Amino acid sequence: MKNKFKSTFAIITFLLGFTATAQINPTYNSLLWEISGNGLAKPSYLFGTLHMMCEKDFNISDKTKKAFEKSQKLVLELDLDDPSELAEMQKMVQSEMPLSKTLTPTEYQQLDDFLKKQVGVGAASFENYNLVSILSIAIIKALNCPPKMFEVEFSQMAASKQMEILGLENIHEQLSAFDQSFTNAKLIEQLQYYDASYLEQMVKVYNSENLNDLYAMVSDTKFMDANARKVMIDSRNENWVKQMPKLMKMQNTFFAVGAAHLPGNKGLIGLLKKAGYNVKPVMD
Repeated sequence: MKNKFKSTFAIITFLLGFTATAQINPTYNSLLWEISGNGLAKPSYLFGTLHMMCEKDFNISDKTKKAFEKSQKLVLELDLDDPSELAEMQKMVQSEMPLSKTLTPTEYQQLDDFLKKQVGVGAASFENYNLVSILSIAIIKALNCPPKMFEVEFSQMAASKQMEILGLENIHEQLSAFDQSFTNAKLIEQLQYYDASYLEQMVKVYNSENLNDLYAMVSDTKFMDANARKVMIDSRNENWVKQMPKLMKMQNTFFAVGAAHLPGNKGLIGLLKKAGYNVKPVMD
């Protein structure tokens, strides 16, 4: 059960964390944004998260804590408070077919070579896992530290306040987008890129609150092509923005989603502005 929980944590981390969006704006210099106007009685907040990071690097700023305390509802990409959703996530850690049957011999050998070098065991040890889970486990291994995750921390904070927790989508929708965006070969190729130095640099950029620099890292073509950006980012942003007005009108809400969903003409900040809201960075 402990290993299954770790794997579930890993898949959540990967799906929530590694995303990019199109175009950036030089004023996107904060992880926290206030949403007001357009009929809202009280402001809501939009916070950009990152994939898991080492506990020593993790911090929830005072400004973020203040915004959270003012909020009455927490909305994440996935509802981590829903037992049925968590059960589905656990199911999806494993593949319906063994890797040796879903991958070509060349792909399987490439995966086996990587896992032996980076994780210490070969592909046979992950025969019933899917590639998303394996990629996420490799990231955990590269971090080589006790990990923390914003979505988990915010969920615990909300529970202590008895705040309602909701999700903008479910795990089936996320994995469907993922399947439409990446081939097995592409996922195996990406394994080599998520090494310790890359993750360390990403955390450094993230903690500087510079969304432009973060975008520059995650939008590299080795991670996402045009189709992947459209499916994984643009379409999901558009769907989320359709849901956000109703949620904000009912109660002032704290939204926490992957940070790279925020900037750009097709990012959440720009889309909310186009919808008539005032969206401004919270600097302190």
